[in-house]
Amino acid sequence: MSETLYLHGNTAVINYNQGFPSRNVHVLNSKSFEKLISSYLENTDKYTIRRLKKICPNQDLTKEILDLTKQLHVYDLKDVNHPLVQDLRLVQDLIEDIYQYWREFQRCSVIYLGKKSKSDLINFIDKDTEFNKTILSFYRNLQEKAQGRSNKIYRQLKAGTNAAITVRQKKHLLPEAYQNLNHGMFIDSVLLHSPLLLHPNTNKREGHFQEVYENPIQDFDLDNNKFFCYPAKIGTLLAFVYFHKDFIFSGISLANIFEPATTEDIAARKPDIVIAFGVEDGKDDMVFYKDKPNDLVVAKLSYQPKLEYFGYMKKIMLTAYNVSMMDKGHLPIHGAMVNVFLKDGTKKGIVFMGDSGAGKSEIIEEITNLGGDKIEHMDVIFDDMGVFKINQSNQIVAEGTEIGAFVRLDDLDRSLPYQAMDRSIFMNPESTTNARVIIPITDYETISNEHPVDYFLYANNYDDKIGVNLFRNINDAKQVFIEGKRMAKGTTHEMGITTSFFANPFGPLQQEKLCRTLIDKHWDKLSENNVKVGEVYTNLGVVDRTEDSLKEAAKAVLDLLT
Repeated sequence: MSETLYLHGNTAVINYNQGFPSRNVHVLNSKSFEKLISSYLENTDKYTIRRLKKICPNQDLTKEILDLTKQLHVYDLKDVNHPLVQDLRLVQDLIEDIYQYWREFQRCSVIYLGKKSKSDLINFIDKDTEFNKTILSFYRNLQEKAQGRSNKIYRQLKAGTNAAITVRQKKHLLPEAYQNLNHGMFIDSVLLHSPLLLHPNTNKREGHFQEVYENPIQDFDLDNNKFFCYPAKIGTLLAFVYFHKDFIFSGISLANIFEPATTEDIAARKPDIVIAFGVEDGKDDMVFYKDKPNDLVVAKLSYQPKLEYFGYMKKIMLTAYNVSMMDKGHLPIHGAMVNVFLKDGTKKGIVFMGDSGAGKSEIIEEITNLGGDKIEHMDVIFDDMGVFKINQSNQIVAEGTEIGAFVRLDDLDRSLPYQAMDRSIFMNPESTTNARVIIPITDYETISNEHPVDYFLYANNYDDKIGVNLFRNINDAKQVFIEGKRMAKGTTHEMGITTSFFANPFGPLQQEKLCRTLIDKHWDKLSENNVKVGEVYTNLGVVDRTEDSLKEAAKAVLDLLT
């Protein structure tokens, strides 16, 4: 990225390599500060502009504000020679408004590492801390000068950034056909100032990902000024996710949900998945392609403002994962799994399956809350997507994909988001529709191992029944799971009662013929392994549900396990 400060929408990206302001005077004399003031004036209210033009008619307002701030930095208020000081209230409002305007941006700093970069020697956490300190000091100096006295109350806010990353080129094993990606910049380290509050302009996902039969990124010209790569471990698979800098906060939010691959991981194995997210091709593509000669699943999402919503990035990654796993003979499960370790010394593996909003994550949280007298501890294996495999002992086992959860605030116990607040990423938390939080919940070693399955329950959010129903005949359950019915709650473009093949529009829907074969194969093993199959009634889609509905379902599951 060649610019020191890049502004787009509500996102700001600061390139430390292009200029690092370690003192107030560096901020004052920087092109970035001038850019920020110009942006503020373009976006502020008409009343403020009228007040400014009344005092500074026919003047360049950006230059006037710059001149004022330079004088305030150097002189006491009584010695400042500028027309704006005749209205001190306006000056104070300007300082506060520009500071708040800056802080309303989602701000991420970037350090490029490399053989020729002095930044290799920099502790990027210390550097980011220093930047935050400088910006806060710069604001306070101007604010206290304008009011003519020191403050009595100080708030130590993160005035510089909300997050920071280091990036570098790395040795990798991309096939020769993908040489256009050879020089990509991989994210090496991520710093999150959590709790991180993000405000994407969209808060739901629309449409499905479509399979195409020509490689959608064969002509993709990777521009390192615009794209970064997050190397993700999705379960046991390796994915390279190249994303446009306008979606940098979706990209770094991946750190709370997908284990980052190490430099050694990237150098040792070929990726299974390659994704280009935010490709500026003038299209509205959300597609994937099976590159069979190179044993790769490739995906592309064209640049659209709606991609700010994190669900697009997360779900294209899981779609590519599911497609890859089905090609390997495994069955994707859209659901959640926990290993429940009971106080009597036994362990039960329980899987909940269902589409978005069915209550998979939420019922696990309730079981955690209610099971204190029966449960020693619980390990989350997956929270949204996992996979069933048949191991060498002909036993059904499950693996996970994610180390975190992306869940609706409305469906959680009110205290839960705050218990993990220090590590959380909130998305539109004040919204009344689909406010979300990303919470790290488990470790990579746990999710990537194979786990036996004892119970397989469909999360039914549309019937007003209570508790759990186990099917006497396992084959009677198959149609319930395949139909994939749910009450859609506005987390996607759908509303009301809907169906989706195998409750999984992320691969199985597009590859239905292959998936049906895998369902039959794995269903036979469920029966042979004596896995209990049934429904749990979460009531999350029931209009007049009570706050205790989910608790009743969790109690029924606990009774089943004990």
